[in-house]
Amino acid sequence: MRVPGFTVVIPARNEEVYLPLTLRALAGQRHAPDEVIVVDNRSTDRTVEVARAWGATVLRCEEPGVARTRQMGLEAARSEWVATTDADSLPSPQWLEKLSEAAPGRAALYGPMRFCGVAPHWSRLSGAGYSAFLHACRIVGKPNLAGANMAYSRGAALLAGGYPDVEAYEDVILGQEIARLGEVAFVPGALVETSARRLERGLLPFAWQHLRNITGHTRGYFAESEGARPER
Repeated sequence: MRVPGFTVVIPARNEEVYLPLTLRALAGQRHAPDEVIVVDNRSTDRTVEVARAWGATVLRCEEPGVARTRQMGLEAARSEWVATTDADSLPSPQWLEKLSEAAPGRAALYGPMRFCGVAPHWSRLSGAGYSAFLHACRIVGKPNLAGANMAYSRGAALLAGGYPDVEAYEDVILGQEIARLGEVAFVPGALVETSARRLERGLLPFAWQHLRNITGHTRGYFAESEGARPER
């Protein structure tokens, strides 16, 4: 069975602190990516320098918004498949390996996530809660593909129209559009850990934002100062 190649796309804005950890995790993949693209969304810190130091291809997106940033990465990717993660997330060493094994015959893939940088029991609880949420979405026929841990056939994504030009929820919308074209599969072994900074505003605001997210609200998700900082 032929194993497809992957380009990894990472949107970033002012991520000089977290980005090196993400790029180190990608450098340690058992199945190495064909290319890593960091799409910089008008950073004012050393994000670009950090990305280049780790050997990533750097693109500059002058238009604000994570959807436009992700779309630029999709269009620039040269591999058959595109995998996406965030600049504050840590793909497990087997991430691309598990995705590549599951890719044949599928149009898109996604996997589990949990918080890192928190007490172990909170990390486990977050992973269990998120997996339960994903299972509920699958049951109702609305797979929830989050940008921190998703992959798709580049051809299928382009055929689906790419990322919609919205402030948020762009990744989930694209995943659901791709599901109209082909099979979308959950890959249990393709784990990504993500920063707990999403909880900085508190658990209730975090939960409220997710409720708005799954009911289709695509505005008011990011403060301008946060730029392309996904909070899936």
